[in-house]
Amino acid sequence: MIKCIATDMDGTLLNSMQEITEENKQAILKAQSQGVEVVVATGRSYQEATYVLNAAGLNCPVICVNGAEVRSKEGEVISANPIPKQLARETAAKLSASDVYFEVYTNQGAYTIDAEKAVSTLVDIVMSANPEADRDEITVAAGARVRDGLVHMVNDYELLFADNAIMIYKFLAFSFEDGKLEVASESLVGLTELEVTKSGIENIEITHKNAQKGIALEAFTKAKEIDLADTMAIGDNFNDISMLEKAGRAVAMGNAGYEIKVLCDVITDTNEESGVGKAILEVL
Repeated sequence: MIKCIATDMDGTLLNSMQEITEENKQAILKAQSQGVEVVVATGRSYQEATYVLNAAGLNCPVICVNGAEVRSKEGEVISANPIPKQLARETAAKLSASDVYFEVYTNQGAYTIDAEKAVSTLVDIVMSANPEADRDEITVAAGARVRDGLVHMVNDYELLFADNAIMIYKFLAFSFEDGKLEVASESLVGLTELEVTKSGIENIEITHKNAQKGIALEAFTKAKEIDLADTMAIGDNFNDISMLEKAGRAVAMGNAGYEIKVLCDVITDTNEESGVGKAILEVL
């Protein structure tokens, strides 16, 4: 019997408009009404994750920034695995030397030194995955990152590294130029405290090695006294692998790549077809 459901957001719970469909929402509410723990496990910051959840009228605990932070339904920080500040400085220097655009995710939200790039990058990502989508509509939706304060402007990332109140959770680097991300990844190989993964072909995500969705999910279920065998995880990309491997029932989205699908027990419909909702209803 499934007692806990962990779902990724982008490419999984969310459609191309970055929204939770009504079918997905109703399935989550039904699961919660039956006492099933539904936790969102995302690469997003807590602020960006709850922005979408609140818009849909949902309240869930959140495994944020790939497991760097876990928060309760009430928003209380349960655990955190930040990148040490000096290591963060070294990481930023190597990414800059690799000439890739990157954002810094913290306990106070995401930061960029280029607001226009923060929006245009997200538009390009969504459009590359959903070429049939309306670019103008996607641009308006993506603009919410800056417009609604989901990503903050800072003139120099050193201001974050020097602030003792700020914890560094993740670097999210993007490039659409062949080879640049590979160069950036290779430059980080010697920094053994880091974990480098991907949530799309155009990015790399860098966190502390203990900040992984699977590690966070295992700790979350243990705290709730739920066996991993009674847990279902749903995802679509490489940063979901650690939780898909730990869950008793692993579900790949229909839009997931072959590498993800072969790891899973079940393949559901795509994120445009409310695959998460269908996967949840199947086990209730």
